Amino acid sequence: MTSSYIITFIGDDRPGLVEDLAQVIADEGGNWLESRLSQLAGKFAGIIRVSLDDKNAQTFQSALEDLTRKGLSVRVHPADGETASSGRVVVLTAIGPDRPGIVREISAALAARQLNVVEMDSRVSSAPMTAEQLFEAIVHLELPVEASLDELSDTLDQIANSMTLDIRLDEH
Repeated sequence: MTSSYIITFIGDDRPGLVEDLAQVIADEGGNWLESRLSQLAGKFAGIIRVSLDDKNAQTFQSALEDLTRKGLSVRVHPADGETASSGRVVVLTAIGPDRPGIVREISAALAARQLNVVEMDSRVSSAPMTAEQLFEAIVHLELPVEASLDELSDTLDQIANSMTLDIRLDEH
């Protein structure tokens, strides 16, 4: 029987790191299904979903743990299966001057409404003309059918006004 596994990892960024992981997956007969990988502050981190024959699960775990000798911290978790979508997808974009608390304020508003964050990308960069530090985020949300987009928009407008942000919601 074949099962899915989620691998999380972090290590010092270096050439060949992804190949090391891919080699272990291939050696154990696994199939790399999807991933999110990123370089952040001199580190390289990611999450990978693989499928693997259950008879290879133990040696797979051991082979991944052996990568610690190469400076990689790796964890493996059995995946419970596909998550069924329970609503519509909405994309939230936020941009404005960077300051502490932006993610906390937005995520608190989402959590209070039981909205599921499906994916989030954020960064801080320099504004082209002023070199001011700008926070930018793109958040994919799952909005339950019964949830009010207008009410969420009103709350996010309050956050935007208090934190000098531009926050937009786009339904997909």
